[in-house]
Amino acid sequence: MKAIGYRASLPIDNPAALEELEIPPPEAAPHDLVVRVKAVSVNPVDTKVRAHRAPKDGKPEVLGWDAVGIVEAVGKDVSRFKVGDRVYYAGAINRPGTNSELHAVDERIVARAPQSLSDEQAAALPLTSITAYELLFDRLRIIPHGGAGQTLLIIGGAGGVGSILIQLARRLTQLRVVATASRPQTRQWCFDLGAHSVIDHSRPMAVQLKAAGFGEVDFVAALTQTQRHFDQIVESIRPQGHIAVIDDMDGLDVMKLKTKSLSLHWELMFTRSLFQTPDMAEQGKLLAEIATLVDAGQIRSTTTASFGRINAENLRRAHALIESGRAQGKIVLAGF
Repeated sequence: MKAIGYRASLPIDNPAALEELEIPPPEAAPHDLVVRVKAVSVNPVDTKVRAHRAPKDGKPEVLGWDAVGIVEAVGKDVSRFKVGDRVYYAGAINRPGTNSELHAVDERIVARAPQSLSDEQAAALPLTSITAYELLFDRLRIIPHGGAGQTLLIIGGAGGVGSILIQLARRLTQLRVVATASRPQTRQWCFDLGAHSVIDHSRPMAVQLKAAGFGEVDFVAALTQTQRHFDQIVESIRPQGHIAVIDDMDGLDVMKLKTKSLSLHWELMFTRSLFQTPDMAEQGKLLAEIATLVDAGQIRSTTTASFGRINAENLRRAHALIESGRAQGKIVLAGF
């Protein structure tokens, strides 16, 4: 079958950084679905894995952790899906990726795709929705439909996770939502998604929060450049507040959290599938909830760019844009 992958970790401007492949089709494990991929999206994790994870045993690495497609086969223990179902999911980081014609995925992390969205629109949602949902409710422990009188600061509001986190916080909690963005178009994007206020993360955030009437915030979702913004985060948050982090960094001086008794939480949406946790099926359930919210008109797709068909050239373009740090929302591709 056709796939796009790499044989060595190379800069994205090298044509061999991502190339066309022919690989064997996957076989379904007992709990697996084999899905014919119709659309994918590209996430920062794709670029990080490509840059840092060398293929093993001479076998090419296939990336991709978002997909929409049609179930073509099911494993012997599958109970929730059947052949012909249209599904969406974010896959597992320790299994081959979705940039292939056929893809095998555990049914527990899958849901039926939103009926009101195209394949491309739906492909933008799984990974970032899981990350945002788990960050809000599993890491920060915000009570669903709670948070009245409290404020959430989202650093990197116009990125993939920020774009869905703003919406979930507005629809599923009573939090005041403050997002950060540094360009006019990304500021407007955050407002359009429902942010109550938008501040500029390239300027002192604590000063801007006070000027906007928020003072200190209760929760911080640090989605990008956390190491750079860490001192401002500590200054901006109330004593006994909570910080959730998703990005990679060289290190953080956590002693800076001690005086305010601040709590630091990590969110990695791959944890449940990587460790086969007992609650792994919660990801399928939350994706089903997202689909319901989408079809009810309460959540919108965060697609901002369609790069055409799923091929090596278009995926290299998508990786390059993400690596530039100027991507807004989500980049999607459809069809082989």
